[in-house]
Amino acid sequence: MKLTVRNMMNKGRERLVRFWKNEDGMGTVEVILIIVVLIGLVIIFKSQITALVQSIFGTITEKSGVVTG
Repeated sequence: MKLTVRNMMNKGRERLVRFWKNEDGMGTVEVILIIVVLIGLVIIFKSQITALVQSIFGTITEKSGVVTG
């Protein structure tokens, strides 16, 4: 089959339309948006998260002393 410039342009256009209509990439965009929101929440509530984690580890440290004797 001889490819002419017109045939190549039509094939290119068909590929572009298929790519544009393809929704497989939507999952990637959604995951990226979720990650961005989570990072934003961590930045906003950084001090509260740090205090909570320190409290939890402090309690674990205190209770581990009771278990080990």
